Amino acid sequence: MITLKDYQKQAVENLHRKIENSLRSPENEVVVFQAPTGSGKTVMVSELLKELINNRQDDKKLSFIWISVRMLHEQSKERLEKYYEDDRSLKCSYFEDLEDRKIGENEILFVNWHSINKKDKNTIVKENEQEFYLEKVLENTREDGRDIVLIIDESHHTAGSQKSRELIETISPKVTLEVSATPHLEENAAEKEKVHLSDVKAEEMIKSEISVNPEFLDIKVGSKSSDEIVIEEALKKRDELAKMYKKEGVNINPLMLVQLPDAKAGLADKKEEILTILHKQGVEDENIAIWLSEDKSDTLPNIEKNDNDVNVLIFKQAIALGWDCPRASILVIFRESKSFTFTIQTIGRIMRMPELKYYTKEPELNKGFVFTNLANIEVTEDYAKDYVTQYEAKRDKLYKNISLPSIYLKRQRERTRLSGEFIKFFLKIAKEKDLAKEINPKPKKIISPIIADGRIIDIDKSGEIEHRGTLEIGLSEKELGKKFDKFIAQNCTPYAPADSSDRMKTALYQFFNQEFKIPKYEPKVQRIVLGEENVQLFVNVINLAKEKYKKDIVEKLAEKRELIETKDWEVPLVTSYNSRYQMEEQPLSVMKPFYTAKQSEPERLFIEFLNKSKNVKWWYKNGEAEIKYFAVLRDDDLAFYPDFIIQLKDGSIAIFDTKSGRTAETSDAAPRAEALQRYIKKQNKSGKNLFGGIAIYVNGTWRYNDKEKYEYNSDDLSDWKVLTEL
Repeated sequence: MITLKDYQKQAVENLHRKIENSLRSPENEVVVFQAPTGSGKTVMVSELLKELINNRQDDKKLSFIWISVRMLHEQSKERLEKYYEDDRSLKCSYFEDLEDRKIGENEILFVNWHSINKKDKNTIVKENEQEFYLEKVLENTREDGRDIVLIIDESHHTAGSQKSRELIETISPKVTLEVSATPHLEENAAEKEKVHLSDVKAEEMIKSEISVNPEFLDIKVGSKSSDEIVIEEALKKRDELAKMYKKEGVNINPLMLVQLPDAKAGLADKKEEILTILHKQGVEDENIAIWLSEDKSDTLPNIEKNDNDVNVLIFKQAIALGWDCPRASILVIFRESKSFTFTIQTIGRIMRMPELKYYTKEPELNKGFVFTNLANIEVTEDYAKDYVTQYEAKRDKLYKNISLPSIYLKRQRERTRLSGEFIKFFLKIAKEKDLAKEINPKPKKIISPIIADGRIIDIDKSGEIEHRGTLEIGLSEKELGKKFDKFIAQNCTPYAPADSSDRMKTALYQFFNQEFKIPKYEPKVQRIVLGEENVQLFVNVINLAKEKYKKDIVEKLAEKRELIETKDWEVPLVTSYNSRYQMEEQPLSVMKPFYTAKQSEPERLFIEFLNKSKNVKWWYKNGEAEIKYFAVLRDDDLAFYPDFIIQLKDGSIAIFDTKSGRTAETSDAAPRAEALQRYIKKQNKSGKNLFGGIAIYVNGTWRYNDKEKYEYNSDDLSDWKVLTEL
């Protein structure tokens, strides 16, 4: 039994609701599901289909068609059959398995793109005397009273938007679900659900980043070819990772993937060149696997297993589509005659974490690596831009160890959103308060007043328009939905509506389903909740449920986190950056070169201030949320990442967090400031020489607060020290 991650559960809930909306629509509609490689798209869609058939909102029955490119449909069929093996909720079939020339209720027909491409006159689409072809099967299925849901899997491989539209036109499904990291049908979509890369990383499902040609500037080239350099460096990294896995105490043999150019010409020669270089580097044939259409080695079986002896796999892109091997950590790509662009699919094979967790002793294992002799890399998609690190900054050689204790809270959870636990609390409190008996299930009509018989006499005169009265009109279903969404968003406070609304809606819908047998997502629920006799009763129960949620869930979150302490934190030796970052000339930055995405105004001004100082030896712009960055523990068991660590020429260390006047007075400023002062006081007792605090820029002067008890009053900054020069 697979347990879904938080982001997977939320995506399934959201998709279920959105597809139900589209099934009720008079038009055939497209729903787009965008999720990055490695996020578990197949698992999420498998659960979604089960939800759709087990929690139908009407009497309409469903049949499904799942289309993939090449042989991916076979992999998908195997995975779904395994997913449904316990409850047999859906039947998975190929075309030849269909009974009575139709797709049965809760049956999924798996086909590949080419088998239904009319231009190829394939047997599935070609008319025959037995009347067993796709068009007739679809007709028979609809005549049985079932709606057809089409799933286009990995659509970025299947076809472009035009071919996808032609396919939809041919099948004419009630709902099309496009599943992809880079969808084609967004312009035509009625609904869209997106899984964010940050959420997948937070669950430690995929690597934290992909580094391209790390530390290549230090290489001594000599007479070596670019192919030799790339393979040698990749093998060195593979050996490093193998040693790191041993230090972590896990039996994982990292796999290096060597991708041959896509061109057919010279393919055999290229393979032999690579094998020659590998042999020269001491890699034995028993540790090499080859996966080409015309050449498959005996070492291929079980290559996906974490402890398999194969160190290097030589393959061609087309053959390995959909292949999953979590121990793969390194990808080697060679220069091609055509231009090469990086996509999330290119790096998809080295994105997965082998144990679905990050490593703390050796964080380098949480990264993937690409080695290539390409002169330049163009990153084409948002997911890839966030993920591929093309730039590197190295710590300046003038740096001497500072050995600062630091902390990291592993798998830190958001405290700003409602989880599925809220639903349980709401239903329990609703029962305790006898909400079902308190509310009026037939409330007064919700009306929308419209001005009636108005007139404007003086166009230059301000004020209300004269009118005889108002016309009271009942809200349409769409207007009611908007009003309900607004009610939900307002009552999510203090939790973020974007991440919490769906949980609160589900709680309300489940309440009505349990107590009044009203189907989920029925507009009637919205009318009852918003009825003037009922609305306050629901607000009261929601507030009680939020209080219970805060006490039992939010306030205990910190207890569940694993606190990892780094006794001797140092500025990272190397930091990688993606294509969204830009290089800036910053002479006193300890990281060379200095890269930045978007600085806040206080950060920009503070860097200017530091660069002008005669006493600053170096400064470091800290990051956040990763073990490699410096953090102190707050009273509320959260991690605080100060903005700047600075070493002065006298050896003292300054730690500052920059704020504007507005952010200096927020409720979050005091816990940060006081945590930092406790840290500084404790370290100075141990012989360190630290100072710092919250810093603000006021009337052309930098001031900072180093009091144990933090206070900010814009009219009285007498307790804030003037930072004339560090």
